[in-house]
Amino acid sequence: MPLQMRLRAITLDCLDPLALATFYQQATGLEPHPKSNADFAGLTCEDGLFIGFQRVDDYRAPCWPEQSVPQQFHLDFAVDDLDEAEARLLELGASKPDHQPNDRWRVLTDPAGHPFCLVRA
Repeated sequence: MPLQMRLRAITLDCLDPLALATFYQQATGLEPHPKSNADFAGLTCEDGLFIGFQRVDDYRAPCWPEQSVPQQFHLDFAVDDLDEAEARLLELGASKPDHQPNDRWRVLTDPAGHPFCLVRA
């Protein structure tokens, strides 16, 4: 019988936890965790999911699409309008890699270099 497990948190390594938490807070509207600090910051979702950002001094950003530093995972966000969401996220500090696998979704990278995707809701 499988364990009854429920995902409670996702944590991303980075150099600056507060800056990366601010980027995702501005992008998603999630609430900052009140105990966020320079070593570990977080955002709380309404459903209880926690997104954490932890300082790693020798952090190396993933390379997309090339894998000399693998992405290991990525986040997907559903949006109503791909162009509008992309423009807003670029304003907030995201980057858009030249390589885009198709026109059904967009691959962007957050300020720490983690790839994430925008998909139509």
